[in-house]
Amino acid sequence: MAITVGDIATALDAAAEGDLTLPISGAAEPAAAKAGELAMAMSPKYAEALPQGAATAALLWEGADWQAMGLKAAIFVTRPRLAMAGLTKAFDPGPAIAGGIHPSAVIDPTASIGANPAIGPLVVVGPGAVIGDNARLAAHVVVGEQARIGDNAMILSGVRIGSRVTIGDRFIAQSGAVVGADGMSFVTPDKSNVEKVRENVGQADDLGQEPWVRIHSLGAVTVGNDVEIGANACIDKGTIRDTRIGNGTKIDNLVHIAHNVVIGENCLFAAQVGIAGSTKIGDRVVFGGQCGVGDNLSIGSDVVAGGASKMLSNVPSGRAVLGYPAVKMETHVETYKALRRLPRLFTQVAKLQKSVSNTGDKH
Repeated sequence: MAITVGDIATALDAAAEGDLTLPISGAAEPAAAKAGELAMAMSPKYAEALPQGAATAALLWEGADWQAMGLKAAIFVTRPRLAMAGLTKAFDPGPAIAGGIHPSAVIDPTASIGANPAIGPLVVVGPGAVIGDNARLAAHVVVGEQARIGDNAMILSGVRIGSRVTIGDRFIAQSGAVVGADGMSFVTPDKSNVEKVRENVGQADDLGQEPWVRIHSLGAVTVGNDVEIGANACIDKGTIRDTRIGNGTKIDNLVHIAHNVVIGENCLFAAQVGIAGSTKIGDRVVFGGQCGVGDNLSIGSDVVAGGASKMLSNVPSGRAVLGYPAVKMETHVETYKALRRLPRLFTQVAKLQKSVSNTGDKH
């Protein structure tokens, strides 16, 4: 697929100079760029590698001297990552799923499929399920009974959508994601060690072979519009009410969202985030990789948590946190600096103790 420099500049709403009719077949890093590819050189440090490649056009920062770089054309951007979003969209053909419904797909007669579907091999759509217009379902996708999926969904291979799950428009799910598995809800006939430890923050007892009794998931999952879910991410059903994911939220690979969790709009969760049951999270919250959130907590809007932070108590809106347990980011940094100074401090204290001891011996 080849488009011109001018086409790309128009798509990005960016200024361009030089030969705008140059055909561009793709994007590449400067050192690896071939003739016909647009080099990604959006800062001077990346532009240094342009001579190692063969690009004749590049995406550059505003004010760059493109002619001195030996280029025939250039596009100038003010916000490189935003430009990357537009550029990658222009060159991404999406998954290769043939239009129509593959003969091997199993669609229940009571299910409803919208206009212009592309449903791949061995897809299963259960009784009463509703799938909107322009849906793309890759091989081995399963949509459970009574599930509802909005328009323009792109659901990749091996995704499982559970029964009664409701999903909005423009949903994207990467391979292996599961939306609507049962939540992990169990109880013992008598008080379990978990309950006792929570009460007294003390030692667990020997309770013998107390069985775990399942609490079934009568709720489902409700997902808003423009939500994306990464590979092998899991979102559990609610126990009585639905687990909820707000509009525009993006969830990375291997994230787990437990039963009854409520997540606001336009949140961003990196890989391996884990959110325990019945926690409520506000809007525009960002969690770095491997963040963990305890159960029944409240995380306010606009919270930013650095990677591997563990939130064990409520976090107010607008706070940046880091560490285990998570504290204000600046507090964590100061604590870490102090921790690194401890060995030197111990040495100094030992010398002082020895000095004091020697002084005492003389008297």
